[in-house]
Amino acid sequence: MTFEQMWTDLSPVGRSSTSGGYFRQPWESAELELRAWFREAAKARDLEIEEDPFGNLVAWWGFEARSARTSTTGKSVLTGSHLDSVLDGGAYDGPLGVVSAFAAVDVMRERGVVPTRPLGVAAFVEEEGSRFGRACLGSRLAVGAASWDDARELTDRDGVRLGDVIEGGTSTILEGVDTYVELHVEQGRALIDHDTAVGVASGIWPHGRWRYDVAGRADHAGTTRMEDRADPMLTFAMTALAANKQARLSGQRATFGRIDVRPNGTNAVPSHVTAWLDARAESSPALATLTAAIERQASERAERDGTQVTVTRESISGEVVFDAALRDLIGAGVPVLPTQAGHDAGILQDAGIRSAMLFVRNPSGVSHSPEETAETADCLAGVTALADALTGLVT
Repeated sequence: MTFEQMWTDLSPVGRSSTSGGYFRQPWESAELELRAWFREAAKARDLEIEEDPFGNLVAWWGFEARSARTSTTGKSVLTGSHLDSVLDGGAYDGPLGVVSAFAAVDVMRERGVVPTRPLGVAAFVEEEGSRFGRACLGSRLAVGAASWDDARELTDRDGVRLGDVIEGGTSTILEGVDTYVELHVEQGRALIDHDTAVGVASGIWPHGRWRYDVAGRADHAGTTRMEDRADPMLTFAMTALAANKQARLSGQRATFGRIDVRPNGTNAVPSHVTAWLDARAESSPALATLTAAIERQASERAERDGTQVTVTRESISGEVVFDAALRDLIGAGVPVLPTQAGHDAGILQDAGIRSAMLFVRNPSGVSHSPEETAETADCLAGVTALADALTGLVT
C-alpha cells in the first residue's frame, strides 16, 4: 500500500463537512477508527502489535520483536507520532508521522534491508491534550513522567473521567527502546524560507498550561450600573490583552485559546470565567518571567474590578535539547530548526531515550487549523529521509 493510498484512506476520517477541519479526539469514534486503521496497516505488513494499558500502540518489525526488543542482543528503535487532533485541526499534525513510518518500512523492505535491531512504528495517544487537557499524556504515562493515580482523575468537557474510559495501569511498551525518530509536519514557515522540503529539529522550547479562574458577581446586564459591577469578564479580557503585550515585547508566545463562562447568558453579567493560558518561551527563565508578568497584571486588574483571580499551573514541560549525534546522523545537509511546539519526542528525550525529529515543509505555514497542508512530493521526500535514517539505525 503506497503512501498516497494510505493518506487517501485516512483523509475522510473525522473531517468536518463545514470547516474542513478534523475532530479526532482520543477514545471517540474518529480516533478509534484511526486506531483500527493502524492495526490493519500493521497486519498487512506482518508487524506484531503491542498496546499498553493507556492505549499507546506499537507495531514491531524484526526478531519476533516482542521478546527480542528486551534482550541483551540489541536495543530497539522506534518511529511514529500520534493520530489524535486538536479541535478543528489539520490533517497532517500527527498522522503524517504515522503514515510516513509505515511507508518507510515499505521502502526499507523494497531496498532489501534486514534489521539487526527491532523497529517499532508507534502511535501515542492523547498527544494534543484536546480531550483530557494534558499534552503528550500517552507518552508521559508510558515513560512514567505522569502517574496513573493522577491521570485517572482527569475529566473531559463533559465531565467524563479518564479512569472510566481506560483501565490504566503500568506500561512496559518502551522497555528496550533506546532511540526514537519522529517525523512531523512543520508548524511554521522556516522550511519555506529555506526553500527545502525536509529539516531536522534542534530542540523544543519550554512551555506549559495555566488555568485562570476569575470569580465575580452575577448581575443583570440592563439594570446594573457599570460602576456597580464585579465583572470577571473584564478581568479576563484585560488579562488576555496583557498576555499578548508581554509576549510581543519579549518575543515569546502567550495564548488564551479556551474559555468557559458561567452562567453564559447574553443578558447577565457573568459570575465566573475560567480560561486556559498556553505559554511558551525560548528558555525556562524567560517562561517564568512571562507567566509571572501575566499573573501580576491579572491580579492588579482584579483588584480594580472587584474580582478574584486564582492561577493554577496544570502542566509544564522544560526545554528539550535533542540528541546532537542522532540529529546530525539523520539530518545531514538539511536545515536545523528549533520548534515551539511540544511533541512526544520531547517526552522520550527527557526520559533518557535519545530522540530526534524530522520536519516536512508546510507551504501554508499554518498549523492546528484546517489550512495546515503539505505537498505530496515533500511528504515522499520525508519518507525517504526517514527510511534512510532508520536504515542507518537498525543495520
